[in-house]
Amino acid sequence: MRQIVLDTETTGINPADGHRIIEIGCVELIDRKLTGNHFHVYINPQRVVEEEAIAVHGITNDFLEDKPVFAQVADDLIEFIRGAQLVIHNAPFDVGHMDAEFARLQAGYQPTETFCDVLDSLKLARDMRPGQRNSLDALCKAYGVDNSSRQLHGALLDAEILADVYLMMTGGQTALNLHNRQRGQQGASEVQHQEIKNRPALKVLTASADELEQHQQRLELVQQEGGKCLWLE
Repeated sequence: MRQIVLDTETTGINPADGHRIIEIGCVELIDRKLTGNHFHVYINPQRVVEEEAIAVHGITNDFLEDKPVFAQVADDLIEFIRGAQLVIHNAPFDVGHMDAEFARLQAGYQPTETFCDVLDSLKLARDMRPGQRNSLDALCKAYGVDNSSRQLHGALLDAEILADVYLMMTGGQTALNLHNRQRGQQGASEVQHQEIKNRPALKVLTASADELEQHQQRLELVQQEGGKCLWLE
């Protein structure tokens, strides 16, 4: 199973008002394991970034002047995410901006959900934690994910943090030392890819007969004391 954890930064809130994407960050998971592959690009939006948005992500108009426009990175983005399940926090926001960008190209580009499945991690968190705060920062605190470097929003950094949160939230394990974590605006100005090859196989340890017996006794004790033990069902 291939999943891409994705985040964007934009010039403002609503693409219907002409707001554009200025940064896209993606990290790859295969079978719930971080591979080290990522996609990161800054984009010249061909319009002014609102001051309110700059206060959130710190990406200025001057910084974006020499960056590629969306049309120059669209094919690379689609190639990276095609066929994957996208994991996005508040997916309607990011997918809405991506689809607006594809629509502007007027060259046969289709909406995101025609070539990717989309999982909204915000909706997932609300289902799992009803009535609680489920912002990315709140989830980092709840699941013990270090976000101390997140002084400002950034698409690649937020995608990396969300990958950690998503794996913890859904019961998996996560590597916290991702490669090439760029902080702030001085990250990549071009599409970047990184691949780790020839990784050694993980060592698998199996429980002994004695350990299995002790485990079974513990489960039965939980059941006897009035708890509901799912492993015995």
